[in-house]
Amino acid sequence: MTLATVPGDTPPRPLPLPSGPGLAAGGAPAPTRLVVPGRALVLVAGVPGAGKSTLLRRLPRRPGVRVLDSETHRDLLTRVLPGVPYPRIRALVHLLHRAAAVLVATGPARVVVVHLPATSPRLRRLVRGLARLTGRAAYLVWIDAAPEEALRGQTDRGRVIQSRSFARHVRRADGVAAGIRAGTLGEPWARTISLDRPTAARGLAVTP
Repeated sequence: MTLATVPGDTPPRPLPLPSGPGLAAGGAPAPTRLVVPGRALVLVAGVPGAGKSTLLRRLPRRPGVRVLDSETHRDLLTRVLPGVPYPRIRALVHLLHRAAAVLVATGPARVVVVHLPATSPRLRRLVRGLARLTGRAAYLVWIDAAPEEALRGQTDRGRVIQSRSFARHVRRADGVAAGIRAGTLGEPWARTISLDRPTAARGLAVTP
């Protein structure tokens, strides 16, 4: 796992990290710590099933930190529209989630954490643009999951996306984690982190 800091629009440079995640109280592996001074927008990204929602559920809630998970909107629509298959409301869930991200990012919260697959460079550019428009530094936390791991994650959560759509995400995600680790991603984030699935499962601590 590597960490990269980006001054201005300069592509990220790799910085050394400790060899292990460390230990929390009681001897359990400590979560990855991300310090975000000032106003920030943190994008948690990766292919569907990589473990983004799991990471957000375990994220310690702190004053001034807003966490946005699309599952909130999915659960709401499932209650409002009982019996409607998820594929029929998926587009609406995505629309509500993105609208919530824009709304909260324009608000007073110091740190906004949002998850999107963001396997396409275009969507990552839009997130960085939203950060700039709302006076925030943009951070990328990428969960690097092999396709078979992500498929198991989709099965475990009970929502498997279409194979063609998943293959497109996998193609677009190819090389992102390696670019972060090598410092060659070439995208102007304030900081980038790549976590494999077991490390992501240990959690993320965002500290304003």
